[in-house]
Amino acid sequence: MPAAAQTVARYDIDGLLGAIGDVPVTTDMQRVRLRSRDYFWYSPVLNKQLHGKSADIVATPRNEADVIRIAAECARRRIPLTVRGGATGNYGQAVPLEGGVLLDLTSMTRIEWQKPGVIRCEPGLKMNDLDAATRPNGYELRMHPSTKRMATIGGFVAGGSGGIGSVNYGGLREPGNIVAARVVTLEETPRVIELRADAAQKVNRAYGTTGIITALEMPLSPAWPWIDLIVTFDDFFDAMQFGYEVALADGITKKLITPMIWPIPQHFNALKAHCPEGKHVIFAMIAEPSLEGFKAMLGARGRITYEQPHDDSAGHEPLYEYTWNHTTLQWLKQDRSITYLQCLFPHDRVVESVREMAEMFPDEVLPHTEFIRFGGRVTCSALPIVRYTTEERLNEIIALHESHGVFIANPHVYTLEDGTRHKSTGADQLGMKAEADPYGLLNPGKMRTYKPVRS
Repeated sequence: MPAAAQTVARYDIDGLLGAIGDVPVTTDMQRVRLRSRDYFWYSPVLNKQLHGKSADIVATPRNEADVIRIAAECARRRIPLTVRGGATGNYGQAVPLEGGVLLDLTSMTRIEWQKPGVIRCEPGLKMNDLDAATRPNGYELRMHPSTKRMATIGGFVAGGSGGIGSVNYGGLREPGNIVAARVVTLEETPRVIELRADAAQKVNRAYGTTGIITALEMPLSPAWPWIDLIVTFDDFFDAMQFGYEVALADGITKKLITPMIWPIPQHFNALKAHCPEGKHVIFAMIAEPSLEGFKAMLGARGRITYEQPHDDSAGHEPLYEYTWNHTTLQWLKQDRSITYLQCLFPHDRVVESVREMAEMFPDEVLPHTEFIRFGGRVTCSALPIVRYTTEERLNEIIALHESHGVFIANPHVYTLEDGTRHKSTGADQLGMKAEADPYGLLNPGKMRTYKPVRS
């Protein structure tokens, strides 16, 4: 019997299809397999482990009522269910390890309401469309990933942590960065739970294991006319020091401060005219009223080679698509032999720590840093390019970073616990998992410490 048929036979898929009525579904296995993938192939380790993993069907609910119907029938038949949005994650968040139903929420795009400083919407709304709806009222999302034009707001909350804007507001884990989340439980009689304030963190970066998000309230920030800038430097650590000073400068309104060492910019084909050979760069987004102050701080330390009003509408390529996880992607487009890490440097010796790691791994780990706030302090996250050789060497590099006080959120594992800086899942998420998913059917295998409370 073919492997695909064996997989289907594990679950009562035909019974499920008959029970969910007119909910749109995809059963063509070529399409199902394609939609069961995300960007896990950034990691050569995950690429081996997750290759060929697929759901049996894709269900595309139109509203919360459809979600409840699917959840109930999956629970009754003990069929695994994995939730996905835009599938732009990097750790296999949207990859079903045990088959079953892939719940595609990208048709749930309704904005329930917006008011100054906050919006409530369904999880499938693309983040770029969300900003397009709020900017006429003078607001925008506080932060977004480099995949903003493809990513959904629900996927960002369930699988992300921060991004462009985190230099001002920190990550999603910071208090106030998620106002509320509405979730559906995976039970034979599903419940709808409203999680507000701190409780909403139970679904943040939980990979859809702690409930199915059907609505989010997200805080907004004032929308500025942003200017995209490339600044070149002769010395990478001059770029680091300047970036740190700008990040600390409360009077300069910014959204992105990204230093990158040469030769990383060599792989930005569309920007080669602005990234001269051998020059290290900072990519930045600065509010137009702060541009004069930014240039005054820069002085003669660096040279601005690119300065354009920010535009991430259709047909334009915004500068942020060369930062955060897109930096790695730009290189991978030309060379699949590299990979990356996710680091957090100690706030009290940021530049010194980045220098220490750069000197420890010359030409093997190439610094790409992102200034952020973390717990109210300015520091650097980092997604350095790693010239990959073996999994053993990769683990050695991770261990050496950690032994020198650099936190690593390992992007080469697919479990929640092993991918965090603390190598554990909080009691709040474990408790929510038990409440929302008693049979252990939500994205099984991604929360390894959870044991189902019902059979």
